[in-house]
Amino acid sequence: MVSFLRGIFAAAVICCTGVLPAYAQTQAVTLEDVRLDIATLSEIMQVLRSELLATGNSGVLQESVGTILQRLNALEADLSAALGLVEALEFRVVQIADDALRRISDLEFRLTELEGGDTGALGTPVPLGGQPKIGINNGAQQLASDEKRSFDAGLALLDAGDFQAAAEQFERFTADYPGGPLTTEAQYRRGLALAGLQDWGTAARNYLDAFSGAPDGPFAAVSLSELARSLAELGQIDQACLTLDEIGIRYQNVSVDLGAQILGQKQLLACP
Repeated sequence: MVSFLRGIFAAAVICCTGVLPAYAQTQAVTLEDVRLDIATLSEIMQVLRSELLATGNSGVLQESVGTILQRLNALEADLSAALGLVEALEFRVVQIADDALRRISDLEFRLTELEGGDTGALGTPVPLGGQPKIGINNGAQQLASDEKRSFDAGLALLDAGDFQAAAEQFERFTADYPGGPLTTEAQYRRGLALAGLQDWGTAARNYLDAFSGAPDGPFAAVSLSELARSLAELGQIDQACLTLDEIGIRYQNVSVDLGAQILGQKQLLACP
């Protein structure tokens, strides 16, 4: 019984003090997993409490029961607080995702209007994060040589200033390798090529796809910045300013160069 108590105390302390850092360190654990683990520990403590209060408990001195119950009460209070925090985080994550999805839907609608497309044919946007990216999380799968060559071909055309050919190459790449490890960057760079052609509407759509496909990826913030530029070129100044504000809300540690670029855009557009 004593060893069992020590195990419970250790597990509870680890849960209360390490639950959020552990979540941040691994993508395999979700907030729901943490919530269920806390609930399981709470149930174990209830069982332990019942055993302590029952008569004839062997292995625990009677005079120690009160102290152990006090510690159980304190640990249960900590678990309850941790559970409340996890539930609050879950609610906040859902709020942020829903808000971002609404913004994406609105931008999709506006871009389709500007392009003269059929807004009635628009479907539901892909949830933030899109489909799982192959090889990003664990690096187990190497890039296929033809996939890398295809991407590098588009990159070489873009660097050479052949924007039309680069845009076509990146379009083929995203069609051939949807959901691949380079797809988001290809969408972003196709946007750059289209911007070079002053095709701002299609460029904006590619930047939006690059962001929504990987909102926590390395090209998310810069995609939003270029999206804002494209929207400004399309005369959507208010939406451009809101998009620039979104970068500051979502990403606190952008590079110095990108931060200066965003500030310059805001000043140029006279954003509030």
